[in-house]
Amino acid sequence: MMKSVSKYKVELGIVIPLILFFIISILTIYSAGNIIPSTMGNIALKQTLWYIVGFAIAYFIMYIGVDYLLKYAWFLYGTGVLSLVLLLFIGTPINDARCWFAIGNIATIQPSEFMKVFLILALAKVIDEFNTSNSKPTLKEEFYLLIKVFIIAAIPSVLTFLQPDTGIVIIYFFITMTMLLISGIRYRWFVIIFSIILSIGGIFLSLYFFKSDLFINIFGTNFFYRVDRLLDWQSGDGMQLGNAMTAIGSSGLFGFGLKGTPIYFPEAHTDFIFSVYASNFGLIGSTFLIGLLTFFDLKIITIGLKSNQNSNKYIIAGITGMLLYQQVQSIGMNIGLLPITGITLPFISYGGSSLLSYMIIAGIIFNLSNQTLRFWNIKK
Repeated sequence: MMKSVSKYKVELGIVIPLILFFIISILTIYSAGNIIPSTMGNIALKQTLWYIVGFAIAYFIMYIGVDYLLKYAWFLYGTGVLSLVLLLFIGTPINDARCWFAIGNIATIQPSEFMKVFLILALAKVIDEFNTSNSKPTLKEEFYLLIKVFIIAAIPSVLTFLQPDTGIVIIYFFITMTMLLISGIRYRWFVIIFSIILSIGGIFLSLYFFKSDLFINIFGTNFFYRVDRLLDWQSGDGMQLGNAMTAIGSSGLFGFGLKGTPIYFPEAHTDFIFSVYASNFGLIGSTFLIGLLTFFDLKIITIGLKSNQNSNKYIIAGITGMLLYQQVQSIGMNIGLLPITGITLPFISYGGSSLLSYMIIAGIIFNLSNQTLRFWNIKK
């Protein structure tokens, strides 16, 4: 007898890691309170409240379904773009950047975090419609698809870059490339795309290293210093990176315990949350967290592989590309293997907008998981 699958049943392989992420996040943010300004208040309590709201949002997204979100993908995308435009005029300046809307003294909203989700939905809709209407697309038709995808990704990228927030722009890029990789277009396009990127990157870096005056004349002093900070990881001389690596390297097998981070470094509760966690829980704790992240990612990929709808596969690809890049980049920059780009660790770093955007993603995954389970149950 065929066993029915509830539309609103949560996937334990997803919800259990989320609960563990919640525990790890709160403990680490509580511990980071020892080395951040007291003026920030009780950020562990704030993160707890964001998580509670986030789980409610995840269930709501699971309830309304991904098909509903795809139906309004262009409305969501347009709303996201409009919010990015408004930021440039009425955004609240914080650390010389206009990335947030302030809600009085209560909270701030970062639209670019939600734009990641809207971009995934818009690209999934475009790619799915293309493949549905073109069973055997020509090179010309694929070229038009690439132009459309490029425009969709370029608009929020330019607006986010102007805030300025280079880290989120890189996330947009990885989302776009991952979704294109499984879109079914010919792989020769990727050779062309990466050849163009490498050529432009080579010219860009040549100007930076050998013609700095010309570089400043073209891009401006502000952008020159942004690149300079980005490349500072090569020398390892930056105070933030040096102190973070010292905290990790001295933690041993089991770490210093809660609130035991032995040295100060900025952004301990956001960009450098992994350094706080590693210094508190040592090699054993770090291995556990990386293993948990890997399990979570593999579970998401499995859901995508089993899905019977191409649009779902594209969405999972975008989610996977986003999460994998952020995880590798965030941990990599904490241990000096990658440049510092201001990327937070998903589900762990402090931040209402980022956490809520990930919980929207969690709701999408719950819904896609249920769709997949019902499909295979019917086939059996």
